[in-house]
Amino acid sequence: MSMLDINDLNVWFGHGRDRVDAVKGATFTVARGESFGLVGESGSGKSTILRAISGLAPLWSGGMAVDGTALSKQRPKAFYKTVQMVFQDPYASLHPRHSVDQVLGETLHLHGFGDIDARVVKLLDDVGLGQKFRFRYPHQLSGGQRQRVAIARALAPEPELLLLDEPTSALDVSVQAEILNLLVDLRRDRGLTYVMVSHDLSVVGHMCERLAVMQNGQIVEIMGVETLRKMEAKHPYSQSLLAASV
Repeated sequence: MSMLDINDLNVWFGHGRDRVDAVKGATFTVARGESFGLVGESGSGKSTILRAISGLAPLWSGGMAVDGTALSKQRPKAFYKTVQMVFQDPYASLHPRHSVDQVLGETLHLHGFGDIDARVVKLLDDVGLGQKFRFRYPHQLSGGQRQRVAIARALAPEPELLLLDEPTSALDVSVQAEILNLLVDLRRDRGLTYVMVSHDLSVVGHMCERLAVMQNGQIVEIMGVETLRKMEAKHPYSQSLLAASV
């Protein structure tokens, strides 16, 4: 069974004359355990798809299903034990006055877990930080460390599907590879499914098995990563993206 099914998805913002159609007729399927990429220029609708899946974009039509369960306009609490999202900017996604312990502990408590102390320590170990970071605040952490905390928070409910919205684009180049390798290891160790948005084709080539190319809110081509590596895209826009990345 597939982990994620998107069928003729339309997402828009505003109403009437102010309406902006951000995603138009998107259709794709992500298998359980697969890593699937969404690529395209800024404003092409990539991140909007993730926001629609997660419930952060309320104006949509079409079909979305996670692990065979159709999504409605309101997400039940159980949804967030299955699906979590890692945002682009680790500086904005963590509360500045909450320590790492509070960030992780509150998430675990919200999802009904016991033995929170041990779970916090395990999460920090899993993302390569360790206990010495437990009582630090975001301003005491580097960008890469903050993103590790954000990943740990996303892992806390023990999800099966992670939505990754350009998780390394706000980080220094030297740190990006570390975070990407961490995500590769976590996916393997936990059997996770990823949907990853990126404007960087080399990142998608490293992380994903398949990808969808988006232009002006529409998916123009879905290809395997081998097609990407061989520069054998069929759609003219996909070909121009590949040519620009060389």
